[in-house]
Amino acid sequence: MYCPIVDLAQKLIRLPSLTPHDAGCQTLLIERLEAIGFLVESMNFGDTKNFWATRGQGETLVFAGHTDVVSPGDASLWIHNPFEPFIQEDILFGRGAADMKGSLAAMIVAAEYFIAAYPNHKGRLAFLVTSDEEGSAFNGTAKVIDKLILRQECLNYCLIGEPSSDEIVGDVIKNGRRGSITGNLVVYGIQGHVAYPHLAENPVHRSIPALNELIQTEWDKGNVFFPPTTMQIVNLKSGSGSNNIIPYTFSVQFNFRFSNQITDVMIRDQVESLLKRHQLHYTIEWNTSAQPFLTSKGKLIDAVVSAIISCNKIKPRILTTGGTSDGRFITRMGTQVVELGPINKTIHKINECVKISDLKVLSSMYQHIMQELIA
Repeated sequence: MYCPIVDLAQKLIRLPSLTPHDAGCQTLLIERLEAIGFLVESMNFGDTKNFWATRGQGETLVFAGHTDVVSPGDASLWIHNPFEPFIQEDILFGRGAADMKGSLAAMIVAAEYFIAAYPNHKGRLAFLVTSDEEGSAFNGTAKVIDKLILRQECLNYCLIGEPSSDEIVGDVIKNGRRGSITGNLVVYGIQGHVAYPHLAENPVHRSIPALNELIQTEWDKGNVFFPPTTMQIVNLKSGSGSNNIIPYTFSVQFNFRFSNQITDVMIRDQVESLLKRHQLHYTIEWNTSAQPFLTSKGKLIDAVVSAIISCNKIKPRILTTGGTSDGRFITRMGTQVVELGPINKTIHKINECVKISDLKVLSSMYQHIMQELIA
């Protein structure tokens, strides 16, 4: 049986929009939005395509999403071509099915149904879509928000279609995310022959006690909204490949996902104090890619919870777990931000998929939220 959500999701999946390339996805979305009275403005920066679409006046509800997807990896491992959507019973397979072309299709169709029912809705409905969320995100939502801030736009509520759910659609929503900071550490030693270690200094050996202490450190205890800050060593590199040379350098990359109990400055200061205490000869470069953000209970969370209870008969858990999202940019405008999307079990994996029935329920939730906030 024909389903407009599935039809649009399939059309989007067929376009191989690997970050930051859009591959024509936004053209499809823009055509659908213009057909129901949206004013659409392209805001492209560098190799990234973005658009900002609005309809109506008043309090603004923004649906935010991304058309880009991660690489499918080895396509031969998929049960079907990752860019040729495949339906098996109630399941739609394809790269981006869950993250997040399915959500985009559910949003667009929900908007079409909502506008058919409320052609003169009292608030403003908007879409902010980018082609670079999975990559650096440098020219994506962040740049659009910069432009909207300069224009003194007011965005009251934002719903992001990231796959937030664990087992059932709507069982988890995200009202914030932790911050992210990466440290690129290089520890220096003295190169030499492994048979004469007294004439050299091994930076790996010198670093191990400091790294052990780094691993064992409790950074904070978190709070009612955020889990404790965590640190993970993600990359190590040293040596020339020879088994008889003590290396000159040891490179270590680690990443913190931090709560609002601590700041990126505090993390940097504490790490560098530890390194100095261990008397390491080092350099370190830091990159903060996200600050923590949090939306407190208010009209948006109430509307989202109401929609989930109405459409799926469950009450969601409200969490801040997981990675970062473009919500970190949108919240700079003082906007209430919530993430609600499909089940996340297969995102970025081989054979990514989503239940068709879940997309239908999700679209009904999105329509319900529009009715609560701007009908």
